[in-house]
Amino acid sequence: MKIKGIRWWIIILIFIATVINYIDRTAFALLWPQMGEDLGMDNSDYALMLNVFMITYAASKFLSGRLYDKIGTRIGFVVSIVVWSAAAAFHAVARGIISLSIVRGLLGLGEAGLWPGAVKSNGEWFPVKQRALAQGIFNSGASIGNVIAPVIIVFLYAQFGWKSTYIILGGLGLLWIIPWLILNKSKPENHPWITEDERNLILNDRIENNDIAVEGAKSLGVGEILSYKQPWGVLLCRFFIEPIWWFFAGWMPIYLNSKFGLSIEEIGKTMWISYLMAAAGGILGGLFTEAIIKRTSVDFGRKASIVLGSILIIIGFVSIILFVNDSNYMTFIYLAGLALFGFQFAIGNIQTLSSDLFRGPSVGTLAGLAGTVAAFSPIIMNWFIGSITKGGSYTPAFIAITLSVVLAVLSIFFLIKKVKLVVNTKN
Repeated sequence: MKIKGIRWWIIILIFIATVINYIDRTAFALLWPQMGEDLGMDNSDYALMLNVFMITYAASKFLSGRLYDKIGTRIGFVVSIVVWSAAAAFHAVARGIISLSIVRGLLGLGEAGLWPGAVKSNGEWFPVKQRALAQGIFNSGASIGNVIAPVIIVFLYAQFGWKSTYIILGGLGLLWIIPWLILNKSKPENHPWITEDERNLILNDRIENNDIAVEGAKSLGVGEILSYKQPWGVLLCRFFIEPIWWFFAGWMPIYLNSKFGLSIEEIGKTMWISYLMAAAGGILGGLFTEAIIKRTSVDFGRKASIVLGSILIIIGFVSIILFVNDSNYMTFIYLAGLALFGFQFAIGNIQTLSSDLFRGPSVGTLAGLAGTVAAFSPIIMNWFIGSITKGGSYTPAFIAITLSVVLAVLSIFFLIKKVKLVVNTKN
């Protein structure tokens, strides 16, 4: 049996895993009002739980990258989704701050693995010019997850309560493992169902781009990877740009409630618009990059997409500062969507840089390290927002995030003079 375009089926499964991933993590913000009341916890506990998740999430990005390099993406994804699905289900038995901290920490450990795993998988299955599109499809799963999460979670909560909702969500993740193990039998060079045309496309692209992984090769050490300046461009860019996504993921429901007085139902009916725009940004960013690379180079295509996406983010946040008041919440929804569109337009290319700069096992290591670094800035942001919003204003946070986007772009241009494979030289 041969399956035409099996690489697209692989990325669709990863997309579905990402949707499940974001439904599981979004549940916490949506269910918190009732959950917090039942557990006798308040918003300070909520902020603490956000950072418990982020700390283990940060640690797991690097650890998962190393794990995927050792055991491969096929089993690596299984490990990640089993851990986070079990953690999601165990929210139902949390009784207080200690038990909830444990399950939130386990959720972070499991969910983080999806990102370095996707970067590594895309590097294995896709030609260089298509990797941004593949990454865009993967990243759009986060947006779609946020679009459909309110509908699914509010329905399940209304029917079964918050405890059973978590159990059902955990079971959904475990079901995903079945088609994954059936379809993703091996890497493309040995997969029994791949067509000769697709195998040749992938393998010839590796030869063309000097991206042939040696069988049994080990990842470069972290110190050796960081001895080159190009990886520092990836790390700093991820550090500066990541708070944008996490602001909306962690604080948007709270902001809509405190700023505009929206109920949980009203938030669910409007917030999806912003994330649908984000999903479009991920797909269009990938298509745009592929078209530019075909006409110019990988270097120009990646950087052009990062710059364009960053400009859209800046326009979105500056417009929020200037034009949003206490009554026009739909203006905020659309401007937030513009910022998220720009973020997803750019981030797929930023994440793909790991597979542009290194080959084989080192890709997962750098991608995981970048994910760990990227998780620390949202931790700082959570503390910052929790401190400065006691007076009710989010404007300082919007200004800080806008400035961080500029620093993210500068990190790429100053430290990665040309996007290409790093080969035995320190330029």
